[in-house]
Parts: sequence; structure tokens; C-alpha cells
Amino acid sequence: MADGIKEIKKRMDELENLIRDAKGRLPAHSTKPPIMMELLDYEDEYAELENKLKQLKNNY
Repeated sequence: MADGIKEIKKRMDELENLIRDAKGRLPAHSTKPPIMMELLDYEDEYAELENKLKQLKNNY
């Protein structure tokens, strides 16, 4: 169980870096759809992992 939590936290750290990078590539005006979609995908995955982590911690 602890390994699952460790892996989720590791992926969340990776996603935080990817989100920060994607936000840094967004122009101030005229948001580019591919970058925005990439950012939304990362944020969605992060939210899913956050929920999984909460569930694991509650069961642990």
C-alpha cells in the first residue's frame, strides 16, 4: 500500500513540473489550443491522483 502512495506522489510531482512548464509556454494573449489541452490533461490527471491518494490514506 505504501508503494502505491509513493508512486502516486512521485507522479504528482512530475505533473506539477509539467503543469508549471505548460503554463510557462502559454502566451499572455491568444492562448494556443494544443498547449491549453495539454495543460488541462495534466490538471485532470493530477486531480484524479489527488482523489486516489486521499482514498488510499483513508483506507491506510
